[in-house]
Amino acid sequence: MQSPRERSEVRPRAGWMVMGKRGRPSALDVCRVLAVFLSLFPTVSLQCKILKCNSEFWASTSNSGPEEEFCTALRAYNSCVRRTARTCRGDLAYHSAQHGIEDLMSQHNCSREGPTSQPRARTALPPPPPPLTPDSQERSDGPEMCHYERSLPRNTAPPNYTHCGFFGDPHLRTFGDDFQTCKVEGAWPLIHNKYLSVQVTNTPVVPGSMATATSKLTIIFKNFQECVDQKMYHAETDELPAAFADGSKNGGDRHGANTLRVVEKVPGQHVEIQARYIGTTIVVRQVGRYLTFAVRMPEEVVNSVEEGDDQDLYLCLHGCPANQRIDFRNFKARSAEAQSTGKPRSTAAQGFTYQSAKAKCKERLPVEDLYFQSCVFDLLSSGDINFTMAAYYAFEDVKMLHSNSKRYHIYEKDSFLNNAPQRGKDFLSLLLLNVLAVLLWIECCTAHL
Repeated sequence: MQSPRERSEVRPRAGWMVMGKRGRPSALDVCRVLAVFLSLFPTVSLQCKILKCNSEFWASTSNSGPEEEFCTALRAYNSCVRRTARTCRGDLAYHSAQHGIEDLMSQHNCSREGPTSQPRARTALPPPPPPLTPDSQERSDGPEMCHYERSLPRNTAPPNYTHCGFFGDPHLRTFGDDFQTCKVEGAWPLIHNKYLSVQVTNTPVVPGSMATATSKLTIIFKNFQECVDQKMYHAETDELPAAFADGSKNGGDRHGANTLRVVEKVPGQHVEIQARYIGTTIVVRQVGRYLTFAVRMPEEVVNSVEEGDDQDLYLCLHGCPANQRIDFRNFKARSAEAQSTGKPRSTAAQGFTYQSAKAKCKERLPVEDLYFQSCVFDLLSSGDINFTMAAYYAFEDVKMLHSNSKRYHIYEKDSFLNNAPQRGKDFLSLLLLNVLAVLLWIECCTAHL
């Protein structure tokens, strides 16, 4: 499978810049840098207006016009995006817009210097023709390179499909079938590879509780050869659109545009995005006030990492950072102990005891696997009965998207064994941090002698 066009420009990465003897950072310098880093990572400001810039640009270029007019609109778009830099730093849509502008500038030979009049919306386009029947659509889907399985060399083994799910308070099932419960408040990347990026934003469910759930979801599909244009899908609580951010429902004007489609299953509750050119299916739901995410993706696409990109932060691939994980077993033991000793429950858990939460979850999830346990956890930590359905639909999505029926259910012992290598990595990381802290302390003491 061919990869998208690689950019020729090499961008410098942030890091320590050392110049002569003055380059060694002091302990105070280190603390200052860490403070700035922690203040930026990884939250997203609610004042980010990047979607406004996107909609203005798409409105101004909805009809084809002279190339210079397009370049003027593109420069205005670039100015708008740059004005959002302070409030949108860390937002996936903002960084995607930056890369998209560079691509469009190059494709259309637009100069960065020139008029940047504010884009004016053109007359609306006529309504699109009625959807094609399945047979005619199949014939119009474009070149074979835009069908993942057809594009594979003959006589090769069938692709191995993997699954990732993110739901509830929140619970993560990684591509490697690890199951974790995480805090991850704010904006976090789920997936980032050569073909698409997914970011979620999690907000507290109950004030004062560690329980969070997904209130925003952004998916960027990057432009790919003759198949699709770059597209963005953005959902928020009470806003689950049946189209991409530009109003379209497919991959644009290229020959294989219909290999990327948004399909509304249940208005306002269930949307499916089919990206056949990369063999990927995404399911987005709103259950109660929060969103759930599930994806089926070929292993080759999962591992199509951008050169030099650090994948450690992408939750679907490597799970949540160790300091963001919640120990399922300890929480369950404390809840059971509180019930047996008659200790008062937290405000968030009002209305559910450990036994009543189990009984409620049993109605939808008869097998006591980790989906059942996550349902119990959510009822006890939030008191929101809608989380019962979030766990139920997450498991329904597993049955639809996971390629191995023997791996639908995951149990505590499976999760413990799967996470053993990660625990070893976490221990090594902690050890290294302690060694660095000791070295820094020694340097500070030496400097004051």
